[in-house]
Amino acid sequence: MSVSSPVYPALFGYKAWANQELFALLQALPPEQQPQLHGCVRILNHTYVVDRIFQAHLLKQPHAYQATNTEHTPDLAVLARDVAELDQWFCQYVAGLDEDALAEPLSFYFTDGDAGTMSRQEILLHLISHGAYHRGNAGQMLKALQVAPPRDIFSRYLHQLQPTRR
Repeated sequence: MSVSSPVYPALFGYKAWANQELFALLQALPPEQQPQLHGCVRILNHTYVVDRIFQAHLLKQPHAYQATNTEHTPDLAVLARDVAELDQWFCQYVAGLDEDALAEPLSFYFTDGDAGTMSRQEILLHLISHGAYHRGNAGQMLKALQVAPPRDIFSRYLHQLQPTRR
């Protein structure tokens, strides 16, 4: 068995950093703007639910979700905490994977009942791209409210992590 590439820890570190920046901005907005954030919270909750569903697939365990979002919209602070905890789980999880584990095909069922098979590597890449896509959606919603979203850019994350790269 060979050791995993450092790309997954870097990507999931970036995902955790980008999520933290976005949630910090959302929570810092004045109370009068908080009700306008419902769409952002819904889309970020969807991302969290999908992450949890695929976490279960990675662990070959069942999950309790019937859809890719919940009926109830969670409180922003609760969602921020839950996302941060799950992001840390993923950071630890990917650090322990080797190439054989990454390549292993996993069979599961999507929430619509259709069967699926993806390798761990494909699932992890899906979660990175899915999260970035929906953080971008939330950023566009913020722009509509005249709020500048965080600069969700991998190179910015790397430069903050390792300033000598600049």
